[in-house]
Amino acid sequence: EGQIEKSKTRLDTIASKLSKNRKAVVPKFISNLEAILGQLGMVNAKFDIQLNSSETFKYNGKDQLQFLFKANKGGDFKELKKSASGGELSRIMLAVKSILANYVKLPTIMFDEIDTGVSGEISNKMGDIMLLMSKTMQVISITHLPQIAAKGHTHFKVYKDDVNEVTRTNLMQLNHDERIVEIAQMLGGIEMSSSAIAHAKELLN
Repeated sequence: EGQIEKSKTRLDTIASKLSKNRKAVVPKFISNLEAILGQLGMVNAKFDIQLNSSETFKYNGKDQLQFLFKANKGGDFKELKKSASGGELSRIMLAVKSILANYVKLPTIMFDEIDTGVSGEISNKMGDIMLLMSKTMQVISITHLPQIAAKGHTHFKVYKDDVNEVTRTNLMQLNHDERIVEIAQMLGGIEMSSSAIAHAKELLN
């Protein structure tokens, strides 16, 4: 019992230090998060991150983090998972990952359709953020949006075919001309127009 009490005191000291460090960085984290979301079209997005101490120890301290969010002026803060739409969550996740990438040196990060629910100029800006992240790590993005696909240094096409009544999923690296065709199809469907091809070339340039 004496050893348990001694360990508990030591853990409480460590947990208290962790909590103090978290509280110190929350304002900067929120500021960076809101700035990036402003670039992604969420100019009125606001966050409130609450740290509440629990009675029990977790693997990383005693804090319970709660992300509160409001997308528009005049609204109330609500739990992020209950108040953000799919498109908003996609942009928030990208913003969080881009901030953390400055502190955690990952060799590779993979985004699986993180651009869900966004299109147009916003997807273009999301692509710019991924491109910036790729300066310091490998970024793999699974996407259906031509604006993001065009920003990659390398483009792979995922497609399926049937062989002997078995469906196979294939991966094929595209050359420059094949990329033009693929992005044009992403823009305008299988029946490509001359304007879709011109737009694809413009995106790749």
